[in-house]
Amino acid sequence: MSGLTTFHNLVGGKQATAAATFESFDPYKGEAWALIPRDGPDQVSQAVEAARSAFRTGEWPALTASARGHLLMRLADLIEEEADALAQIETRDNGKLLAEMSGQLRYIPSWYRYFGGLADKIEGRVLPIDKPGMFAFTRREPVGVVAAIIPWNSPLLLLTWKLAPLLAAGNTVVIKPSEHASASTLAFVRLFERAGFPPGVVNSVTGMPDEAGAPLISHPDVAKIAFTGGEAGGIAVGRTAAEQLKHITLELGGKSANIVLADANLESAANGVVAGIFAASGQTCIAGSRLLVQRRIHDALVERVVALGRTARFGNPALLETQIGPITTLRQRAHILDHLAEARSQGAHAALGGGVPDHPGWFVEPTILTGISNDMRVAREELFGPVLSVIPFDDEDEAYHLANDTPYGLAAGLWTSSMESAFRGVETLQAGMVWVNSYRTVSYMAPFGGYKRSGIGRENGQEAIEAYLQTKMVWIDPAARTANPFVIR
Repeated sequence: MSGLTTFHNLVGGKQATAAATFESFDPYKGEAWALIPRDGPDQVSQAVEAARSAFRTGEWPALTASARGHLLMRLADLIEEEADALAQIETRDNGKLLAEMSGQLRYIPSWYRYFGGLADKIEGRVLPIDKPGMFAFTRREPVGVVAAIIPWNSPLLLLTWKLAPLLAAGNTVVIKPSEHASASTLAFVRLFERAGFPPGVVNSVTGMPDEAGAPLISHPDVAKIAFTGGEAGGIAVGRTAAEQLKHITLELGGKSANIVLADANLESAANGVVAGIFAASGQTCIAGSRLLVQRRIHDALVERVVALGRTARFGNPALLETQIGPITTLRQRAHILDHLAEARSQGAHAALGGGVPDHPGWFVEPTILTGISNDMRVAREELFGPVLSVIPFDDEDEAYHLANDTPYGLAAGLWTSSMESAFRGVETLQAGMVWVNSYRTVSYMAPFGGYKRSGIGRENGQEAIEAYLQTKMVWIDPAARTANPFVIR
């Protein structure tokens, strides 16, 4: 194990000692490069206790809301200073393009500045109550210790979507990153001490889902679980939350439709379709993995998308000219290839790709499948890879029916030059986010989340901070009058 970079967790403001470690692999080189702590229930309990103590006593609860906001602003400055180094760690750990990771790291400070500004805008209200002589008002208070569980595809961005609002609201946190990409999170949490956050406000644990994840979400002192990941994991988290009556936010998967009407600008639509599925090697929950195209432009659009797909350069994700990086895990690559084999056996045709390139690393070729019907598994299940299923339709009614005929409802794209069609699509599509003549656009100001099996709650925007607050109702009788104790007042 010599030569491997060793990372450590942060618990109670100190570097935690690991009882055991496991290797993290570079998906491009296919070899171990880092050692990550392998935590268990004891380490989880220590982290939760540190977060619970910091929430209840000491500096953090004594801070004014404005002071919390200033800490988030300071953190944003430090992230800007460390953006390049953090992006490089993330690229090596999960194989995502350095160009994309660098862009994300440069954008992430905006979240902390936005929610830092919101920290002292959290307000209760005085109620014009119908009870004479009573003074009634509400307080908005933090929920407590939050378990933030994040996936491997964009760890620091998706962590930020949780951290920025929960800290602005006054909560404390225990972070559990994916065992497949923990390194950037462990490098990132070092910044909190430098920013001036009190010890125990931000803590981390790492390891396997059953050894560290399950004890974390079931810990009695965890008040809320904020989870981003796959549907199976979300169901398990939701079941635990229901059994223990915990607050919950779930951001899960999608099988999003990118719909192209015949009147669309085909060049723009083709660019948007490629961006929706091949960017990030399709390893994004909002991937536009179903292309619904009006039949009379089907061949012309597919030809354009195939031509664009052929130009995609795959290779070392650390090189800025690379456009397609490897799949993060061998297990995920096998999952994608199994779906492709089944689709071919059912009559699908690979207009582009469909296999593994003759290239080192855990790659899957950018793939475009035609001959797909909406009831095939490849069109219904999330592959989390660079695979596009093309499905033709005749008219708008059929397009929206096909788009909505899925258990998911995270996102949808619509390409058209008709404002009437645009607004009709916006009203009809059952998705938490709809892009018109655009795709894969996000902002710290814009709520992010899905309908149906794509999740519960919203991240980003002002809605996000509400998910980390609870309302306290306060009644005051200034006169302290004696009331009939046997009758509700």
